[in-house]
Amino acid sequence: MALWEGTTGTGLSWEQPGPDRAGDGNNRDQTGLGTEQPGPDRAGDGNNRDEVGDGTTGTGLSWAQPAPLCGVVKRDRAEPAWEQNRDRAEVAEGQNRSGNRARSVTGAVSRSHPAAAAMLLLRAMAGRSAAPEGHRGAAPAPGGHRGAAPEGNRGAAPEGHRGAAPGGHRGALPVLAALLGLGAVLAYGERRRRTAEAAEAPRPPRYPRYTRAEVAQHRSPSERVWVTYGTEVFDVTDFVELHPGGPDRILLAAGGALEPFWALYAVHGQPHVLELLRDYKVGELSPEEAAPPPADTGDPFAGDPPRHPALRVNSWKPFNAEPPPELLTRSFLTPNELFFTRNHLPVPSVEPGSYRLRVEGPGGRSLSLSLAELRQRFPKHEVTATLQCAGNRRSEMSRVRPVKGLAWDIGAISTARWGGARLRDVLLAAGVGDNTGDDTGDDNEWHVCFEGLDADASGTPYGASIPLKRALSAEAEVLLAYEMNGQELPRDHGFPVRVLVPGVVGARSVKWLRSVAVSAAESPSHWQQKDYKGFCPSVDWDSVDFGAAPAIQELPVQSAITEPRPGAAVPAGELTVKGYAWSGGGREVVRVSGDGGWAGGVGELMGWGIGEIGGGKWGNEWGMGEMGNEWGGGLGK
Repeated sequence: MALWEGTTGTGLSWEQPGPDRAGDGNNRDQTGLGTEQPGPDRAGDGNNRDEVGDGTTGTGLSWAQPAPLCGVVKRDRAEPAWEQNRDRAEVAEGQNRSGNRARSVTGAVSRSHPAAAAMLLLRAMAGRSAAPEGHRGAAPAPGGHRGAAPEGNRGAAPEGHRGAAPGGHRGALPVLAALLGLGAVLAYGERRRRTAEAAEAPRPPRYPRYTRAEVAQHRSPSERVWVTYGTEVFDVTDFVELHPGGPDRILLAAGGALEPFWALYAVHGQPHVLELLRDYKVGELSPEEAAPPPADTGDPFAGDPPRHPALRVNSWKPFNAEPPPELLTRSFLTPNELFFTRNHLPVPSVEPGSYRLRVEGPGGRSLSLSLAELRQRFPKHEVTATLQCAGNRRSEMSRVRPVKGLAWDIGAISTARWGGARLRDVLLAAGVGDNTGDDTGDDNEWHVCFEGLDADASGTPYGASIPLKRALSAEAEVLLAYEMNGQELPRDHGFPVRVLVPGVVGARSVKWLRSVAVSAAESPSHWQQKDYKGFCPSVDWDSVDFGAAPAIQELPVQSAITEPRPGAAVPAGELTVKGYAWSGGGREVVRVSGDGGWAGGVGELMGWGIGEIGGGKWGNEWGMGEMGNEWGGGLGK
């Protein structure tokens, strides 16, 4: 029986006729594998008849379509290597049909493509397995065809079966099948090798790469609004007006990272939000942007902690910043990371395990407390209080008359829930009594002086003081605080211990506290004697006498509108106005008016501290709500 009984296209074949290498116009198939068109004359003798007798035109093995037994061999993979070695292999095969020569050719080709090597070896083996009658090496038969049978069939046996001569292809069948299997295995291995190499090769970036400085240039719709999340860059300009929280909220993150803002609002962590964000991706951050820049060891402010990017910075060194008005009234308690920051010097780095607080009373009595002892020896007390910088709203004052100092907007005020030991309890433990100073016969008021661990280049620390009567008052609720909104104090806000004096200017609530001392005089600190004092409008920097004015303690009523912002366009009809009001010394705020109080209408007080005024039309009468009795007075929700 014949080796191949398939129809056209079932085996390996050449798509185009092979070249006439002898130049005599005869390019018949001499290998016996068959081609779709007459095969090349490989011997160069102009005779390329089918001498094996197992294939006719179109029934052999084809490159154009994969063969049944080596279906993984594809022309687009085999062709490059075959083309590189084709001439060398064909000449070698024509010169010597022996197995030795065929194997050398196969070895040469296998270095470039193993499947091609298998095909050459297959062709050589096919030639070797031909029967003596009328095959390779036989004398020419009548009609000029080498090895032709008397019946005139090319390569036919006497019985009329192509290639069925005794000793013909029955023995070659297992060899050819094995070679075809080998070719399939080699081709599969080659495919896996190339796949592995492709996987290891670095992939070119799909998106352009940007630095954070380049992202920061896109902060407004006119410049396009870009943000980052992780290492990806997004252009969210078209989403600004669609943002559920309003365009002002998302613009707070313009030109920077989304993570600090999303940490405040957990809803952003949901999968559908991330999927929505992916639609706006325009690039990736450069790899070097992932690592924070090295600290400058020569800069005294190099050790300052990281800050929330939403804070509006008034000065970097020292760091002073406030939250945006629209975030200030989002909640009654100001989140720690958005609490306004007022620093006068570099932030000290304090090791809590070695921290000691020194408390000194009159007559040389003293007390030294570790952080653990402060927590364990004295009952924890909590109070909700609003702190305000004395310069709050200074930028508005400067629009009326230039004022020196940091240009604070309306955000130098924040509210938190503080926890710690009462200063009164600690002073009593140090031997300070309620009648301290009474036996001196001095009518002057005694004071409690505080010093912080923050110091200038000369080693002079920040300091301030409050009257002793306030420090010892149970109603005043002065704390040595070590917690803020249920967490340990952040570094910017006095870790590990700070003073908290409710109802008094924030400058007296000394941070990073290292000492407490009872004294017959105020603190000698510059910030007590030459700063934080109030004067009448006629006093300017040329005529000021700091010694002639008392140090600020309590502050007058303060109020501001946070939303809508000045100049904002608002819709007709009802309008919800948000803002805050605060009164020093713990006094209550009893009404809020939308028209200066002239119409007698007051706003509905939704709570206390800092918060929201109920909606309504300007000038309409608003219902009065109940007030809370928390430090800071004011209103909130």
